[in-house]
Amino acid sequence: MSAVRGSPVPGDEGAGGGAGDGAGAAARAVRAPAGLSAASAARVPQLLEAVRTVGSGLELRSKLDRICETAAELTQARYAAIGVVDESGQGLAEFVQYGVDEETARAIGRRPDGRKGLLGALIRDPDPVRLADLTDDPRSCGFPAGHPPMRSFLGVPIRVRGEIFGNLYLTEKRGGGTFDDDDLDMLRVFATEAGTAIGNARLYEAAKQRERWIDGSVAVTTVLLAGGDAEDALQVVAEQARRLSGAAAGLVLLATEEGGLEVVAVASDHPSRLLGVVVPPESELVAELRDGNPVFVTDASADPRMRTDLTHAYGPVMMLPLQSDGRVLGALLTPRSRDGRQFTGTERSVATQFASQAALALMMAETQRDRERLAVYEDRDRIARDLHDLVIQRLFATGMMLESAQRRSNVPEVSRGVGKAVDELDVTIQEIRTAIFALRQGPAETPSELSTRVLREINMAAVPLGFHPGHRFTGPVDTAVGELTGKNLIAALREALSNAFRHAGASRIEVSVDADVLLPDGRPGVRLAVADDGVGIPDGGRRSGLKNLERRAESLGGASWYGPGIGPDGGGTTVVWQVRR
Repeated sequence: MSAVRGSPVPGDEGAGGGAGDGAGAAARAVRAPAGLSAASAARVPQLLEAVRTVGSGLELRSKLDRICETAAELTQARYAAIGVVDESGQGLAEFVQYGVDEETARAIGRRPDGRKGLLGALIRDPDPVRLADLTDDPRSCGFPAGHPPMRSFLGVPIRVRGEIFGNLYLTEKRGGGTFDDDDLDMLRVFATEAGTAIGNARLYEAAKQRERWIDGSVAVTTVLLAGGDAEDALQVVAEQARRLSGAAAGLVLLATEEGGLEVVAVASDHPSRLLGVVVPPESELVAELRDGNPVFVTDASADPRMRTDLTHAYGPVMMLPLQSDGRVLGALLTPRSRDGRQFTGTERSVATQFASQAALALMMAETQRDRERLAVYEDRDRIARDLHDLVIQRLFATGMMLESAQRRSNVPEVSRGVGKAVDELDVTIQEIRTAIFALRQGPAETPSELSTRVLREINMAAVPLGFHPGHRFTGPVDTAVGELTGKNLIAALREALSNAFRHAGASRIEVSVDADVLLPDGRPGVRLAVADDGVGIPDGGRRSGLKNLERRAESLGGASWYGPGIGPDGGGTTVVWQVRR
């Protein structure tokens, strides 16, 4: 066994310090063959070709793969790897390898983190190392099960602009030999050029990454200020954050009245498991976020602060407050898979800016909706006054006239007809008074009983619709349906009535709430159905509202679907929303 820790080769000072360092080192090797052995001089053309190869292209990950492959060919190594040092300088943020097939990599399992063993020693002391048999080195801690045998070893640091980027590792010299001084000389010069190429790629990738995040911020702002559904806008924030960060999921959480954070929008492969989850105010993470501080978790599956069982599948997590002008609206989470790489400083910086921009857009959209809501309330108040001062008074006067005519009539059929008309007028006056009461209620005056809340939504919808939807209750609606389910049922009803008003062109709507439903798994449930006689749902039409209903139902263990309506021959649409009670 032999080990070598040498000083830099001539011309290697400040490796990676400028665009021409690596090429200059290689050129000096060509101009001064006397400084190299005959074997090294003969390999200079191969070195220059290797330098040219790694200098092409600007995509960082493909460049790291190319560096590994080229280094292996240059030194006749069977395996090669680059360990990218994390920001703490104590471990590896990424491990790129060559020569190990996918099946073997799966058998090995989790990639090394650089916290121990020979790789950890090279991080703490980044000098060239050459070993005839790495298994005899006291710093080695062995291989995991399924790992291919490796003995001969050669490792050199890669510097980018004077700072350690990582280490280039080579093992198993082909033919069973060991790496010699010529291999070390070639690899050190090659690592210098690799550092320059990596530096250029990182600059390019950082610029492209910032450009993507800016485009994402523009998309979010456009959607939020377009006046669309708030849930749609939050979903766009989650989807953009997931896409831009390369995360396994994107989550938007908004502050609850109790001080916690509730997941209101999810972009992931399994959104129903996360939607509606509430992180309690007692959580240390919630306190940090609500104070406006970003939180970066290294491994969510092992961090004791991550209290929910849904975090076991995730590794690194960015948790960013959605704050603007000192006000924290909620938080944006982007978790990566358990074997995902850590978020870099650049990623953290641009994601934080994205979260701030999204929060500003949310506040602007909220202000815009408040103005629109105020205009609606003013209009509702005017309508309520007109109904009370004009319509009811006229109906009441008409009723009195009919009653007077009824008393003077000697024809029984006429008297009965007039009496029936008076009764209908009384019912109409009562319904108008109910509508006036609903129009004059503010959002904070929501009644407690579910049936009353349903009626309130129906009465409120009657104003823009121009007619009063019918309704029917079945089963213990007010006593058996839980508060969380009732809250979501009202939101689903509001969504369904809004869709009917905006898209259906209906002249008749029927609302039914059935609390005697049994779900497919045998549990008691509640079913909301909103049926209309409108135009139906056209092929290829916008379905964001229906998707919102589906997500909300799935979060409560239920489902949502639609079918034929109550118009002639099944015309129109019936939206069904069914969950456990």
